[in-house]
Amino acid sequence: KRSAVVAFSSDQVYAIAELLRRQKGGAAVIMGALSPRTRNAQVSLYQEGEVDYLVATDAIGMGLNLDVDHIAFAAASKFDGRQHRLLRPSEMAQIAGRAGRFRSEGTFGETGDCAPFEDDLVRRIENHTFAPVERLEWRNSDLDFTSLDGLMTSLARPSGHIVLRQNPNALDEWVLRRIALDTDIQTLTTNETRVRRLWDLCRLPDFRKAGHDGHYRLVQSLAEILADPDARLSDASMSNRMQRLEDPTGDIPGLQDKLAAIRTWTYAAHRDDWLENPALWREKARITEDRLSDALHDALTARFVDRRTTALLAGLKKDHALMTDLTPDGEIQVEGHTVGRLKGLLFEPATDARTLEGKAVRYAAQSALRPILMQRLGEISAAPNDAFHLSDAGRVEFNGHPIAGLVKGADWLAPKADLIGATEIPAEVREPVRLRLEAWVLAHIAGSLPTHNRLKSGEGQDILTGHAKGIAFRLLETGAAIDLRDDDPTLRIETEQREALKTLGVRTGRLAAHIPDAQKPAAQRLIACLRTVFDDTTCILAPAGAGSFPLDGTWPDAALLANGYLRFGPRAVRADLAERLAWEIAKRRKEAEKNLFVLPPELASIVSSPGDVFSQMLRDFGLVPAEKDPETGVPTLWRYARRRSGEPPSSRRPNRQPRKQPNEQSKLSRKTHGRRTQGKVSAPRTQPTDPDSPFAALAGLLPPQKTPKKHKKSRKPRSKSNHDGNGVEP
Repeated sequence: KRSAVVAFSSDQVYAIAELLRRQKGGAAVIMGALSPRTRNAQVSLYQEGEVDYLVATDAIGMGLNLDVDHIAFAAASKFDGRQHRLLRPSEMAQIAGRAGRFRSEGTFGETGDCAPFEDDLVRRIENHTFAPVERLEWRNSDLDFTSLDGLMTSLARPSGHIVLRQNPNALDEWVLRRIALDTDIQTLTTNETRVRRLWDLCRLPDFRKAGHDGHYRLVQSLAEILADPDARLSDASMSNRMQRLEDPTGDIPGLQDKLAAIRTWTYAAHRDDWLENPALWREKARITEDRLSDALHDALTARFVDRRTTALLAGLKKDHALMTDLTPDGEIQVEGHTVGRLKGLLFEPATDARTLEGKAVRYAAQSALRPILMQRLGEISAAPNDAFHLSDAGRVEFNGHPIAGLVKGADWLAPKADLIGATEIPAEVREPVRLRLEAWVLAHIAGSLPTHNRLKSGEGQDILTGHAKGIAFRLLETGAAIDLRDDDPTLRIETEQREALKTLGVRTGRLAAHIPDAQKPAAQRLIACLRTVFDDTTCILAPAGAGSFPLDGTWPDAALLANGYLRFGPRAVRADLAERLAWEIAKRRKEAEKNLFVLPPELASIVSSPGDVFSQMLRDFGLVPAEKDPETGVPTLWRYARRRSGEPPSSRRPNRQPRKQPNEQSKLSRKTHGRRTQGKVSAPRTQPTDPDSPFAALAGLLPPQKTPKKHKKSRKPRSKSNHDGNGVEP
């Protein structure tokens, strides 16, 4: 800190200043092309501590007293207007002498892009050991103004001393010699007064740094107007020249060009014999130059100084607390500078934390955010329940921003809550807020899933017994439905238990048990969110409000049941609609009074199924085609498939085994068995009727059968002729 980097071209100055802005927060810039007002403003920027670094040309060595501790040379050569050359040790000492001065011992060195100084050069600079001056530039002061030739001859007159030499590259002499070749100018400069006027015009400084030819054209245009000593630039002429310079907008090079031009006219305005109204234009030129100087200073500062970073760094050095403000839209301002945005409890800095600017923002935020976060935590604790919202991503939101996320708990209906942000606040302050949000989450789940809440809490479950309790437990595990087709043996529920489950909010049927209020879109989203948090894998969400939807390989049965759907062929069907379709099928079977019945295509609308896949879905309802249209192959009659003994209920499409051909031994056995049983009346074989079978309904339509009377078997008397002598029947 408190270093000045000296470069010798504007491009190099700008590049170093830009690097310092990114890495160190900023730097002041001083160049010879700046106006005095701009230069002084940049010096104040450095002297007042807004920046700790200065980038300058060798103009720093002329008339500036700065609190610089170190001078870093970015190069050891410069362009002197004619050629690139190495700096002389005396020039380097003049620049290095800007460090320390009379109060302290300053230091000097090189940047990484500059070749290291030789030890001899360092010793010469430190010890002020320089070669003696052998020549001085000199110009004759006794000039001859009687004619142009006499003036040029007197300017070229030698000093007569070996140390004093003429400057062969003086710009004003070069312009005079070239303008003297103009025949019109020669005609106008016929006396001493006119020659003096021309020499004054040639001595106009080249503020624009336009080069010899560019400066010559400007002087020539003025000479054509002001060659006569009595001639003056009119107000209209000055107004035209000044008009384009009064606009203080543009980039840094554009403002520098305007300043150079206005300084030319400021110089002209201070020549009373050049302008028609010099006092007026002196004032206007001063105002315009000040305006342009201020604009250039602002442009340099905006480009090479990060005001926010420097202000924050300066504020952190102070003993008092930083001035912090939170705007209604969440922006945090420290010392009047926006450092980021507070979203919920999470602070988002306005810049990358890896840069110096980001570090300054982070440090300022750490010291300034604490009271704001404490206030925000208090607002969350005191907020009513309707101020919170649980997103589908499992985030608790407050004022539209996430403040907590759900994490895995004891079960999927009891997740934990973890705060998002506010890590700067002690745990003992964060924990009550976390518990408040966790309690809200549990209350929100209980209100959104009332049946689950009753089943989990045990409310009213004293009326459940046997299989009904098992169904309640399984529903708490799956989410919204269970598939009863997979049970083996088939689950049988008493009517009383069905009604008890219905009282608690559970519907049971032949195919499934399901919770109707869990099949609403909002409940489905909540269940999918909670299952995702608990299972550590994404629970797929069914299309909102869909009666059925096509399945692909990404849908596991667990996700279907969590959404309240069952798998039927190539589609998933909502459990309540599947039960409704099963009831309609049983109704058609009952109306047909036999196990062959027609299912109209309109039934597909119950489950929102396309007609071309409806027949595939019916197979998972336990149906098989009994008759097909010979031309189209479309089933025209259906029947219930008979389930073989020992076959699991999950077999969707039972295939009847072919009947075996009887062999000779089986034929003989049947004949023998027939002879043995001939004449005997066997009692009819009875089997218990399945109350859920479609045959149960048919059985109820039959007339009651009379129970056959049992007769006592009379014993026949033995015939003596049928017995042998031993009393044994042959």
